[in-house]
Amino acid sequence: MQLSTPIKVKELAAEFNLRIVGDEQQLIYGINEIHKVTHGDLTFVDAEKYYSKSVHSAATIILINKEFECPDGKTLLIGDDPFGVYNTLVKRYRPELPLNVSIAPTAYVHPTALIEPGVVISHYAVIGAGSLIQANAYIGEYSVIGQNVRVQPGAIIGSDAFYYKKTKEGFIKWRSGGRTILHDDVEIGAGCTINKGVSGDTIIGQGTKIDCQVHLGHGVVVGKHCLFAAQVGIGGKTIIGDHVTLYGQVGVAQNLHIASHVTVLAASGVSKDLEEGKTYFGAPAEEVSIKYRELAAMRSLPGMIRGKK
Repeated sequence: MQLSTPIKVKELAAEFNLRIVGDEQQLIYGINEIHKVTHGDLTFVDAEKYYSKSVHSAATIILINKEFECPDGKTLLIGDDPFGVYNTLVKRYRPELPLNVSIAPTAYVHPTALIEPGVVISHYAVIGAGSLIQANAYIGEYSVIGQNVRVQPGAIIGSDAFYYKKTKEGFIKWRSGGRTILHDDVEIGAGCTINKGVSGDTIIGQGTKIDCQVHLGHGVVVGKHCLFAAQVGIGGKTIIGDHVTLYGQVGVAQNLHIASHVTVLAASGVSKDLEEGKTYFGAPAEEVSIKYRELAAMRSLPGMIRGKK
């Protein structure tokens, strides 16, 4: 999530009573979770096992709750509640805006786009030329819909990330500050749900076609010309290459990488990264030739057991 106006580190520290370690003259250009940070970003960490990963990430400014060695060129902001500061800033710079009309006045719809009855388009969404948004679809805030995109009835684009911070008192919801971006010539089937990113973007590449009842979690990145059949589910922050085919009811865990030109057969469960150009099957998914040999061996087990008797 990039900021329109940079924040001065010294001003942020003064506001939230944070102690500065490192460069006091830094400017904050973006606010991002650790998975999406780039140079100039602020992130946070409040669990000791992630201190080193966060401090040595691409982020320039790190909210942290304990002393830690500060690398050159970075700034640590030390306070009791790093997450609270982080979430407050996201809410401040991307506040939730109430919607009491079907199409927000801040949204942009190209004159050649077709919007059917019952569609809701939220604040700062953009609908490109020649796109068709069919009845009762929802386009969430800050979503970007490219040219010649088709969103079928009842699809939900840009719903909140399913992302909570666990505390002793219960779960605290993160404010979703990311976007959902559909590139040109994408098709989204009826009843799909696509979450926006927590701080980065959920992205679907050019020419990708998605069947009905598919769910994409927060921050998922899908490449060009992919094909996903019905009831596919993809966990948050997974990255998928180009020309990937996922057949019906494939489940993909979070934080994985599926390389280009991969095919995953129906009802498979993907729990690890998949290599380019291969076909996979099963739960957990393995290369199809290996999995079929495993299944053949399993079918022979009853006879082998009876033979021993």
